[in-house]
Amino acid sequence: MFAAACSAGLICGLAAGPVAAETLADAIALAYDSNPSLQAQRATQRALDENWIQARSGYRPSLSATVQAQYSESRTPGGRGIVDTNGDGIPDTVVSTSIQTSNFGEAGFSFNQPLYTGGRVGAAMNAAEADILTGRENLRRVEAQTVGSVIQAYVDVRRDQEALHIRQEDLKVLQRQLEESKARFDVGEITRTDVAQSEARLAASQAAVQSAQAQLAISRAGYAAVVGQNPGELAPEPSLASLLPGSIDQAFDIADRDNPQIRAAQYAEQASKERVAGARAQRMPTLSVRATVGWDGQAAPLRTDKWAENITGSAVVSVPLFSGGLVNSQVRQAIERNNADRINIETARRSVQQALTQSWSTLIANRANIASTDEQVRASRIAAEGVHEEQQVGLRTTIDVLNAEQELRAAELAQISARHDEYVAAAGVLNQLGRLQADYITPNVAHYDPKANFGKLRVSWGWVPWEEPIAAVDSALLPKTHEKPLDSPSAAAAPTKPAAPK
Repeated sequence: MFAAACSAGLICGLAAGPVAAETLADAIALAYDSNPSLQAQRATQRALDENWIQARSGYRPSLSATVQAQYSESRTPGGRGIVDTNGDGIPDTVVSTSIQTSNFGEAGFSFNQPLYTGGRVGAAMNAAEADILTGRENLRRVEAQTVGSVIQAYVDVRRDQEALHIRQEDLKVLQRQLEESKARFDVGEITRTDVAQSEARLAASQAAVQSAQAQLAISRAGYAAVVGQNPGELAPEPSLASLLPGSIDQAFDIADRDNPQIRAAQYAEQASKERVAGARAQRMPTLSVRATVGWDGQAAPLRTDKWAENITGSAVVSVPLFSGGLVNSQVRQAIERNNADRINIETARRSVQQALTQSWSTLIANRANIASTDEQVRASRIAAEGVHEEQQVGLRTTIDVLNAEQELRAAELAQISARHDEYVAAAGVLNQLGRLQADYITPNVAHYDPKANFGKLRVSWGWVPWEEPIAAVDSALLPKTHEKPLDSPSAAAAPTKPAAPK
């Protein structure tokens, strides 16, 4: 029955065809849609978009309704008198009280439309827009961290899978070597020492296999935490060379333009500059129009046809004259915060240049290591084969064969580690360049656009057509928030594909 079940499973498997290997693009796409850190940052960005709408509402009219009902009772003490109130023949002292009651009701509407705020609302809107641009760069940074974590987990699993395969192959070779040693010992060709050496190496190999299995389990758990599912059969990772610049100078230029940390600092400086303008705008006059309509009269019994009607309209100009130094202090405070943000741009630039230099140097060193380990594996494999042949004719001992096999496995493990480290270093360079994004690595997958949500909010509930000219006049003299251009994925990979560092 067991054989029949196995045969049926084999037939079904052949009928279903080979299972496609999971690619790095698949892992990034899955994490891109489900990673909780990235999802939370997107929600934070959508909440940040609302700041612009809240600032924009300063140009829009406000309408309120008021309904009020009031009842009052007034008790006034009068004179004293002596009267037999209960008929018992004993006169009682009585204090007379006058009671008056009234009721009153009113209802009305109040309308207010700002016409000029002195630049207060315009500055708040520009600052909110700069904050939104800062948030988008922070979203790019979190996305790069997520993609980097996926790449790290992906190549970790592949490295550990290959390492386990090498360890298992080594275990098979040592098992055959032990069997051969025992056979040769039985015929008297070698001593008991040779057999013990083979047994010791076999035991060490068994421990190494168990450690490799544990390490693979750890890497698989890390992969599941980032991607959202356990890894299957992983395909070789694609080359990142087309996204890398040809020199460190080109890398510095790209990072200075596209790195999200630098761009976020630049937008933060723009936001604080707008807040300086907003603080200064508090010295400017404001202009608004107001209108009220209301009705009032007796509430009970309700006779609305006898209520009085009141209609008022007014244009209000408010000019600040003296604030006790509050506005001047707020202006100086905003200026110093803007100075700090301007300095932070250089701090971010230096930090990125340092990290980029480290990543670039690590990438160069790891690529050199790949060439060295490739040569090491080639030479070790020839040496191991030669030692085996020489042992057959009595020129080499058992320990020589074991040492040669050990050196070959060490070279193979160093080779896969070098390739792993080189790929991680390349991803680190892309991270500093601002290119470790899903749209660069998985261009055929639909990507999240933070501008789409903001576009929906620009004309939403509360919008009125006359707010546009009011905004144009109010913000005419204010500094403008500018969105800096960003390289597109096609532009990054299109030009001549400069050679990656060697």
